[in-house]
Formats: sequence, C-alpha cells, structure tokens
Amino acid sequence: MVKASSTTNSSPSLDPLEVEKFSKLASEWWDPTGKFAVLHKFNPFRLAYIREQVTARFLRDPFASRPYQDLDVLDIGCGGGLLSEPVARLGARVTAIDPSEENIRTAMVHAEEHVLDIDYRVATAEQLVSEERRFDVILNMEVVEHVRRPADFLTACASLLRPEGLLFTATISRTFKSFLLAIIGAEYVLRWLPQGTHHWESFITPDELDSYLQSAGLRPIETLGVVYNPLQGTWQRSRDTGVNYLTLATKPAVRPS
Repeated sequence: MVKASSTTNSSPSLDPLEVEKFSKLASEWWDPTGKFAVLHKFNPFRLAYIREQVTARFLRDPFASRPYQDLDVLDIGCGGGLLSEPVARLGARVTAIDPSEENIRTAMVHAEEHVLDIDYRVATAEQLVSEERRFDVILNMEVVEHVRRPADFLTACASLLRPEGLLFTATISRTFKSFLLAIIGAEYVLRWLPQGTHHWESFITPDELDSYLQSAGLRPIETLGVVYNPLQGTWQRSRDTGVNYLTLATKPAVRPS
C-alpha cells in the first residue's frame, strides 16, 4: 500500500509558477522517451553514486540486495518517483514529497502498480520541519534551482537531517557554459527538456551552494561534475562543474562537552 497525506503547500521557498509548470507534465514522468527522457538517462548515474556513498558511510554491504534496510530516506521534489522507487526497493523507508498534487498522484499510482510501500505526501521541506521529522539520507536532486529562497530551503533540509546523515544535492552551475548547454542546447536545440524548464539566473555555483550548506550547519564532503557522453549515451562523473554537478554534505555529530 502507498500512503499519502496532503498539507497546505505554502512555503517561503516555494515558487508556485514552478509547481504549476511541473504539474502540467505529471503524466510524462514514467515515459522514458517523453519530456523527462533526460532524467531517465541520468537516473543510473544518480542511483549508483547514492549507493556508493550510502553504503560506504553507513558501513553497508554494497552488493547486498537491500543495503538501505532500516534507513529513513527523504526524497524532496520527488516528481513521479523516479528515485523514490529504486531506493525503496533497496530496503529504505522512503518518504517522498512534492508540492504538486498531480505529481504525487502519478507517483502513487505507479508505486501501487509495482507493490511498493512509499510514504508519498503533497508537502514541502518546511512542513516536515514543523512536524519534527528526521532522516538518515535526504535526496535533494534537481530541486534547489527551482525554489525562491535556496538558503532558507537548504536550512530546512539541514533541520530534517539526523547527525551524521547525508544530504545529496544535484543542480546546475550559473556559468556561460551552462547557459549554452543547459538552456540553449538542451531546451531549444536538442529539445531534451521543454522550453522554460530552467532559468539561468536561478542556477547556483558550487561555491554558493557550499556557502549555503555551511550556513545551514552542514559540512560539504565533496563536489563532482556530471557530464553527458553522447557516444555512450550515459552520464559520467567529471572534474568539470561548469554545468551539472552534485554535492554531498553531512551534518556533524553533536559531541558531548
């Protein structure tokens, strides 16, 4: 059974126009050749990196069938559940939130069809903070560039993370290269994404993201670039953080004085 609850999705960092934009695409989430085809290609890289880091830092067997057993994972801006479902299959207790009712409805139907127990909710990170929820791992993937106040949003994420927990943040850097590739190339030339999916001025550089994370009380562990290899049709890690990049951060444990 898939659980769901709906809460008022007012939030200081929420951008209603962004919610409306992705709500209109809700039926496309699970079509690997549709509007989210680029995310379907990106997903294997994201999942492999998450598994690598979670198993290493929580001392789990990376080859186990359910290495996330007993871990509480929060997927913020879950969309149709492209990350939530495989993470749940690996044993995690998954809470997945999105401010779009249409997205959550799509995610719930798909999870029910595959007999997955995921706590899907129409909610924002700030709302979970008010409920005093805490998680071992938080997935904040391709979300921060769509919020109004990223510093406040990341502070909410930090409040939701348990000490020594992991926060994964994937986003796009604000560079001339990202304008050419992520907007002109991806949206207008290659048409990988619908036009207007991204706004260049909302992109965040790695230095800015590190500053936001540290101000929120988190410790960035590493940042890596992610690039697309057109010959292999796969996404790969890179030293180039000029367009897509991923930052891993942790919440320092509170040491007794």
